[in-house]
Amino acid sequence: MGSALFYHLTRSAPEMLLPMLVGKSLAAGWRVELRGTQLPALERLDESLWQGEGFLPHGLAGGPHDALQPVLLTTGGQGGVNAASCLMAVHGADVSAEECLKLERTCILFDGNDPQALDHARAQWRLLKQGGVEAQYWSEEEAAGSASSSRAHRRRYSPGQTQT
Repeated sequence: MGSALFYHLTRSAPEMLLPMLVGKSLAAGWRVELRGTQLPALERLDESLWQGEGFLPHGLAGGPHDALQPVLLTTGGQGGVNAASCLMAVHGADVSAEECLKLERTCILFDGNDPQALDHARAQWRLLKQGGVEAQYWSEEEAAGSASSSRAHRRRYSPGQTQT
């Protein structure tokens, strides 16, 4: 329990990766809290989750059935309503070490092309590690032989640390 996966996105927007991550979480039997920072961005995520391939049952926080939602899109202070086992944070949403330690998994997705997002992810990494959370770093990298494809590589270093 209490692990955090940092997803350093350089070629994809969170909207591209989230359906896969949410689908895997639901397949594991977990409820998910998808936390953002601003309602308009969450409304766009809500639309993209309805339009993607497959069916991902979800809802925006503030409705009458929040506690029943397998995936609940929230902003700060709205969490915990759907008894989530997995928290996915996007657009710089804050996550505390205490929250991570109570969950099966925390996923933090950030735009590696945005210096502010990168700095925020680095600060989150330090905060969570200091709080006793096991953290892993995933980065999109170019697949061999194709400039347009990407794949995630698992690393055990801090975002921004020199790769070897």
